[in-house]
Amino acid sequence: SLFFITVCTADGFRYYVVTDCEFNSSKLNDIEFTQSYYYNKLEFIRFSSSVGKYVGYTEVGIKNAESWNNGPEVIASRGAKERYCLNNVGIFTESALTKSGEC
Repeated sequence: SLFFITVCTADGFRYYVVTDCEFNSSKLNDIEFTQSYYYNKLEFIRFSSSVGKYVGYTEVGIKNAESWNNGPEVIASRGAKERYCLNNVGIFTESALTKSGEC
């Protein structure tokens, strides 16, 4: 699993995004891309490549999901599995396999 976290704070409130590539092989069909958005430790919206759209978990998240699913955001996120995960998973697995034989 590859994970990347972006954190922003303002006036004591914390907003962060967790981007994750779950995989059990380097084949595109075996990879799931998720991007979860949090505000003060509460996940309010998530994109999952297996669902193919944003799902909101709070009132604000539901409103954002409706907007983002009808805009360019959902198109960009649908391409992220191939654009973002596939390349990084390939690099990660190649590196792990190369280093696993070293003592």
